Amino acid sequence: MNITPIAYFHSPLTSKFGIPRQSGVADELVGTIVLEPEYRRDEAVRGLEAFDYLWLIWEFSANPHEQQGLTVRPPRLGGNERIGVFASRSPFRPNRLGLSCVRMEKVEIGENGPVIHVKGADLMDGTPIYDIKPYVTYADSHPEARSGFVDQKEWRPLRVEMPEAIGKLFSEEELKGLQQVLSQDPRPRYHDDDERVYGMPFAGWDVRFRVTDGVVVVVEANRI
Repeated sequence: MNITPIAYFHSPLTSKFGIPRQSGVADELVGTIVLEPEYRRDEAVRGLEAFDYLWLIWEFSANPHEQQGLTVRPPRLGGNERIGVFASRSPFRPNRLGLSCVRMEKVEIGENGPVIHVKGADLMDGTPIYDIKPYVTYADSHPEARSGFVDQKEWRPLRVEMPEAIGKLFSEEELKGLQQVLSQDPRPRYHDDDERVYGMPFAGWDVRFRVTDGVVVVVEANRI
């Protein structure tokens, strides 16, 4: 079976660094889904506005390397312990397919057809989307389900300190998303240097920060 993108995702996050490690953890992070020309027809999204959440099937297109081996090292386990690739949500997979649940905000009908506005996605800007399916509670919600190693490793968001002058560079919506992304600690799990400054592109700005004693401190932002 050959598959081709039906849409592309647009996000303020333009590199892999900083992408939330799961959908929903940065639930104010905005994004849009722009359909390919052959699907830019109102009937393709008829009835979609009746759903609150959507499933996106997409490609880890920024991972050019072939998957090596059958085990991976999840960040939630500190980046050191290995588990089977099919017991993880690692981006390094045999077919590089991702699955994300996002909150739908609205469907905007314009000159170029329908554009779907969502929040909470863990997709990089320019990510190809292969299918969109509605989330249905009776079949998709299992609140009592076990979650493997995730149940054993509690994760708490970090506190974010951002100078007011830097915060004013972003819209209110962008700022909420940026703060949530930073609170998830974008650094590789094996990094633990209080003095190291990291850069993350976001909404056209290179946001520079460091992490000290569990606090994300934003030090500057430069226009890209």
